[in-house]
Amino acid sequence: MVPLEPAPPWLLPERPDLRDRLLAAYRAGRGYHDVQHLAEVLARIDELGEGDDRELSLAAWFHDAVYDSLGDHEERSARLAEAALTQPEPVPGVDAAEVARLVRLTATHAPQPGDARGAVLCDADLAILAAPRERYDEYVAGVRRDYQWLPEAEFRAGRLAVLEQLLGRPRLFHTELGHATWEPRARANLSREMRELSRPEG
Repeated sequence: MVPLEPAPPWLLPERPDLRDRLLAAYRAGRGYHDVQHLAEVLARIDELGEGDDRELSLAAWFHDAVYDSLGDHEERSARLAEAALTQPEPVPGVDAAEVARLVRLTATHAPQPGDARGAVLCDADLAILAAPRERYDEYVAGVRRDYQWLPEAEFRAGRLAVLEQLLGRPRLFHTELGHATWEPRARANLSREMRELSRPEG
């Protein structure tokens, strides 16, 4: 039996039931969007100096709570956050609407200027793009498993479109620390993946 990965930090000790529900979702046979991804996002939030922000932490926990072949993952995850943090009664000291707003931002990774929380979450979610080569390649393989129902040619075309969109951005990371620390390696990883995907199959 494969041992479970340890649970990442959880800032609501009074709600272990909610933590366990979310962990079960992340452990449900996913490719990339699993407990390791969750732990990495939380670690990057901490690296950006916001590890004690409960709304940010909860947004990280909820941002991929729903992930399946039906799509609309961020919106459905945001609605889950709104419901779970307010029913049967509101979690004290937590702004559920703010958590849901942050979750929705991970659909575009385009926070508005001045949205410090949004910038941190979006940067933490995309920090995988700047991972060392071995981890980046694991991430790419995990994304492919998440979309294993797509034919290879269709997946490659869709992934290339994503890479082109990312590389076309003036900057990938919105925080100054994220931009300075992660931008060069992220662009190198994306460019390498694009070259590899653009090669003829066979």
